[in-house]
Amino acid sequence: MAKKKEVTVEERLRALYDLQLIDSRVDEIRNVRGELPLEVRDLEDEVEGLKTRLQKLDDSLVDLDEQIKSKKNLIEEAKALIKKYSEQQKNVRNNREYNSLTKETEFQELEIQLAEKHIKEFNAQIEQKKEVIDETKSRLKERETHLKHKKGELNAILSETEKEEQALLKKSEEYKTSIEERLVNAYSRIRKNVKNGLAVVPIERGASGGSFFTIPPQVQAEIASRKKIITDEHSGRILVDEALANEQKEKMEKLFAKL
Repeated sequence: MAKKKEVTVEERLRALYDLQLIDSRVDEIRNVRGELPLEVRDLEDEVEGLKTRLQKLDDSLVDLDEQIKSKKNLIEEAKALIKKYSEQQKNVRNNREYNSLTKETEFQELEIQLAEKHIKEFNAQIEQKKEVIDETKSRLKERETHLKHKKGELNAILSETEKEEQALLKKSEEYKTSIEERLVNAYSRIRKNVKNGLAVVPIERGASGGSFFTIPPQVQAEIASRKKIITDEHSGRILVDEALANEQKEKMEKLFAKL
């Protein structure tokens, strides 16, 4: 039985940096989209909110119309009673009955005045609400136009990048399976905790890429020897030498061009 070939430290470093390049490419694609998905979601919520507000305003108009009808009916009923009392006053037998009917008539006249006052107030509320409805409709139209524009922008970006992003995510998972789990977990942990998601960085002009802390010459020599995995003491990032990084960048650029 053939002995399984042992993966060297250099091969692990190359695989990790390849994975970093793939994930960084995904990050770039998502950065191009930027805040657009959030903007679209916020606009959709705003449009729904405005539609709900319009519905409530329309419902309140219906309610006010019903109240006006109710008050008009009350006025008609009061007028009918006044007419009735007026007829009854012609046939009263004494002053007490006459005075009683007079009081009833006065009460109905007050009911009419109060109902007319309420109708006037309801009509004023209707006019005010109609103004708010017009303003809300105008705002809704403007927001719907803006939403359509932003959705168009987002869909255009998605159509350009979605296929590449999905292919890259698939590649990322493939590359992870070729790296031992311990290293993948360390890579993922570092990536979450550092700026720009850079967990594996090359040495550039004697400093750690991404953090710019100078690396001592002895440590630089160790990194260039590719005999062990070395992390930056300041940021915790995994370090690779510039030559290895350039070789892997060239290789991955060819891969990206095919996606």
